[in-house]
Amino acid sequence: MTETQEDLRFWLALLHAPGVGPTAFRQLLDQYGTLDALFEQRDPCGTRSSEALEHYLRDPNWEQVDSNLAWLARDPLNHILTLRSPAYPVLLRELHDAPPVLFVHGNPGVLGNLQLAIVGSRNPTAGGIRNAQDFAAHLTNAGLTIASGLALGIDAAGHAGALDVKGVTVAVLGTGPDRVYPACHRDLAHQIAEHGALVTELAPGAGPRPEHFPRRNRVISGLSLGTLVVEAAPRSGSLITARHALEQGREVFAIPGSIHNPLARGCHSLIRQGAKLVETADDILEELGALAFACQQPSSARPPPTSLSDDHAQLLDLMGHDPIPMDLLVARTGLTAEAVSSMLLILELQGYIVSAPGGRYSRIDKRL
Repeated sequence: MTETQEDLRFWLALLHAPGVGPTAFRQLLDQYGTLDALFEQRDPCGTRSSEALEHYLRDPNWEQVDSNLAWLARDPLNHILTLRSPAYPVLLRELHDAPPVLFVHGNPGVLGNLQLAIVGSRNPTAGGIRNAQDFAAHLTNAGLTIASGLALGIDAAGHAGALDVKGVTVAVLGTGPDRVYPACHRDLAHQIAEHGALVTELAPGAGPRPEHFPRRNRVISGLSLGTLVVEAAPRSGSLITARHALEQGREVFAIPGSIHNPLARGCHSLIRQGAKLVETADDILEELGALAFACQQPSSARPPPTSLSDDHAQLLDLMGHDPIPMDLLVARTGLTAEAVSSMLLILELQGYIVSAPGGRYSRIDKRL
């Protein structure tokens, strides 16, 4: 489904509504189906709406909406994706608190690549920088896209490692898409946009406020199959990203270090909690298994039916040709909800199915 300009205006209008975060936004979308219906009713029945929201629905901030659309029209590399946009990344859309709107500068198509996040200290050791660059280069050559947060230190080294081997990298911003923070990474941001994408859930004009960065961290991990922590102090934003990854059901990897290096303590803590200790990039690819293998295929390649396991092919057959909810698939297969959810994610990543509103899934027969 592709939004018209008028549809997009309603998405942006609700994005700026007071008290409506990602979860509430999705609840309203599920309840009304289309946002124009919400604005026409102006009184979100069945929700714990505030008077401020009801007042806003009667008089939205169209000036701010027009400002966002002016940013969109300013540069052909500027894009706005909603949860229902075909280009919205599949892994991120799985989250209950997925950003309802993404602002992208660069190529939005790369957001659908299989990604690995590389995060760590803003003040790393020389060895930490070298590790981040080397791991990023190796994983990029294996077919993964590197995601990080454009911060000083390990983030920048991860982006640079991918760019060094002419790979693709994605930077998730803690600002609006028209701001680069830190400013010293302006050239790096330009290179990333040329070979990948800058992405943020924050509207144009948003500055680097402290509360923006924890929100950004959940998007970094949410875009990715797993998160690699290179160096981190015991209390750091990198560990927040790792915690988000665990909560999202994604893999967490950590590189160990010297017991005398304070920046190794965060990694050691993660390993004690179950993160995989990695010494080489191949350790990560081995752990990712089938999904890591899938990422080595060209993004334009369409896998033949024989590339599916028997279990996945059977699930596809049981779906039929109409949108179907996951609980019905659980009943038909006799598998657990966790197993069916994992299989559906793989089928969607490989292009056999698409998710539809209301938690339903549909086959794409033209890909078979």
